[in-house]
Amino acid sequence: MDRPTTAWLTATLLLAPPLCAQSTSNPFPSGIDPDRGAIVVRVVDFAVIPDVGGEPARMMLLVDEPGTGRLFVNDMRGPLYSVSYDGRTVTRYLDIDDPSWGVGVQSRGRERGFQSFALHPDFGRQGAPGYGRIYTWSDTPDLEPAADFNPAVDDRSHHTVLLEWAARDPRAARYDGGAPRELARFAQPYSNHNGGHIAFAPSASPGSADYGLLYVGVADGGSGGDPHNMAQDLSSAFGKILRIDPLGSDGRGGEYGIPADNPYAHDVDPETLGEIWVSGVRNPQRFGWDPATGRVYVADIGQGTVEEVSLASAGANLGWNVWEGSFRYTGRRGVDPSGARTDPAFVYPVAEYAHGDPLLLNRAAATGVHVYRTGGITQLRNRVLFADFPSGEIFYFDADDPPSGGNQGFHRVLLRDGAEVRTFLQLVQEKNRAQGRQPSERADLRFGAGPEGRVYLLDKHDGTIRLLVPDA
Repeated sequence: MDRPTTAWLTATLLLAPPLCAQSTSNPFPSGIDPDRGAIVVRVVDFAVIPDVGGEPARMMLLVDEPGTGRLFVNDMRGPLYSVSYDGRTVTRYLDIDDPSWGVGVQSRGRERGFQSFALHPDFGRQGAPGYGRIYTWSDTPDLEPAADFNPAVDDRSHHTVLLEWAARDPRAARYDGGAPRELARFAQPYSNHNGGHIAFAPSASPGSADYGLLYVGVADGGSGGDPHNMAQDLSSAFGKILRIDPLGSDGRGGEYGIPADNPYAHDVDPETLGEIWVSGVRNPQRFGWDPATGRVYVADIGQGTVEEVSLASAGANLGWNVWEGSFRYTGRRGVDPSGARTDPAFVYPVAEYAHGDPLLLNRAAATGVHVYRTGGITQLRNRVLFADFPSGEIFYFDADDPPSGGNQGFHRVLLRDGAEVRTFLQLVQEKNRAQGRQPSERADLRFGAGPEGRVYLLDKHDGTIRLLVPDA
């Protein structure tokens, strides 16, 4: 991009004045460079998800189901929709909050609700073990059933449940199966930091060790600072990414299995959970696989100072709550900028940024992660996409040569809508005005992955799914 263009972008796209960090220490005083390496990608409206009770859908996740040739997208209030590949047909496939199921979705507040879902890779393969299987990860107000996993405190806000739904005919327009089977139940001590993301490794093939294994992101239980130190406790499921076999039976409660190659499956300590794949996470809202290398990237929401994207692998400890990003966590005071990345026992971020960065709004939270290897958008090819979901700022870094921490190894992705270049939040606000709604102050951006390498953008404020497309 030439200098006049970048200067114009700087002047027109910074949406808020510099804000103070929420802690007393800012390890990145120089801030994210808004111009250096910035690229522009064309975006179009793709589909509209219906309002619920007059309010826009609170979309969290979009996934492709190639066996039936549809996309699926959820609303935090409970509905799961199918969307045709051309975006023209949107059908309510299932509502997990329908009273007839007896599930009950607790969706009050910003962080609770229908968190995530995953379709078994055998969903559309008739005769396969996972045929018709859908997994949902949601918060419920029902505290009566005994939880499989309890926090290190007696307080209870709600439960988070992992459920399996079995469709008789996966190609049917609407879910035609029975009530769900409960795989696991987590007692949540606080209303925030609940579930996160669940997913099957998309590039795993039948017969491979990873095929049909479900990755489950479990946050640290909430409050702030992980007050009960659960993320570093290998006897606790909180603050972890778990890896389970949803069709197995040797896990806690007998409703799922523990893969034999999990890092702690044969640990000599009987207190260590064999389900754990990664420890030391705070709020792992999203993780994504690189189809070319098999690397797994995790976007973990920070406490009050540092947001991070990290590489994860079996047995990795991402540091929380000893470290926040590359820095020693010092409690409500923030982080200690000295002595960064000095303990080899932990895995440190590839990319990170501070809450007080001038480019962002008054809050920060990392999301993502999508590795763009195939598809027609040449400026995104071989790049890792992540974002700050409150501000809607989108970033990228090199997938073949990832950075080694800090906020200088990644760059902005701006969006071209017609002749205008905008941020994602500006697109949402413009749509709000056209809808007669008050423009949202947040973007709540999430990525979705579709066929042929397509990348979709979701939000919670205008009901619109957008698609990144090649230049005309």
